[in-house]
Amino acid sequence: MRCPFCGALEDKVIDSRASRDGAEIRRRRECEACDRRFTTYERIEESMPAVIKNDGRREPFDRNKIERGLIHAVNKLPVSQADVKRIAEEVEREIGELGVPEIASRDIGERVLPKLRTLDKVAYVRFASIYRDFRDLEDFAEELDELKRGA
Repeated sequence: MRCPFCGALEDKVIDSRASRDGAEIRRRRECEACDRRFTTYERIEESMPAVIKNDGRREPFDRNKIERGLIHAVNKLPVSQADVKRIAEEVEREIGELGVPEIASRDIGERVLPKLRTLDKVAYVRFASIYRDFRDLEDFAEELDELKRGA
């Protein structure tokens, strides 16, 4: 593992712990060159489908992109990082269980929305405005009306 501080390749593992759900292992490491400590996370690499972007490009699935989108949506709202991580992990698990070779990015967003809707309505609308590509105020108004009817 390359040290994030000095770039050296030699380190030793000081501590290893499984996460609560057993999905990943947290390892504390110490660089043998600069003696600084850092944390790494290890998880099983699953065969995830390629993501088809709106412009037709294909790219590997990346759970971190879901987390970043959620972080933008919940910015300055009372939503914890644990909730953001949980939603991203749930969506990743659902997509992995589909067993399909490809999935549209829009389908990923549609899997996030119901989870976000139950968590925070403002974050839901923020996230929906990007994934559903709102063009004007009418699009927002329609989504808000739908949210009011369902709430």
